[in-house]
Amino acid sequence: MFFSCNDSYNEVQKIGVSENEPVGEAYDINLKYTVEGRVTANLLSPKMIDYTNRDFPYNEFPEGITLYLYDDKDEKSTVVSDYAIIYNDTNLIDLQGNVVITTADNSVLKTQQLYYDQKKEWLFTNKSVTFTTGQDVINGNGFDSNSKFTNAEVLEVTGFITVED
Repeated sequence: MFFSCNDSYNEVQKIGVSENEPVGEAYDINLKYTVEGRVTANLLSPKMIDYTNRDFPYNEFPEGITLYLYDDKDEKSTVVSDYAIIYNDTNLIDLQGNVVITTADNSVLKTQQLYYDQKKEWLFTNKSVTFTTGQDVINGNGFDSNSKFTNAEVLEVTGFITVED
């Protein structure tokens, strides 16, 4: 008889878990991200399903998320969606259903789907959007911006309203 040893930790992890089944579920998520002891983000969700056992791993939030983001001045922006999925290998977040972002300066973006590239800190969509800033309400088909909204652009503008005080 011949026996061989090899490093098959990933294979051992999969024993008893179908590749179509999640590796875990979590409820009432309250996850805080910190940088140098300062909270920079707080993710809240009723449910997370962990599919990191798949070839293209991801975490799914089928009941939506609320995400609070804090800038260097501890000013808070809020992201809300009915559904979210985070793709681990690409660091892409797909937000879907009644997506609303309210920035610290009270600008508001509304759309049905929005992507966030965590590496590039970039938000984008090709869906219809409504973007409200100060006195302007801009409707369009598509949106591009950095995560700080300092260069936010509504694409294919279909309507523009300026409200005067």
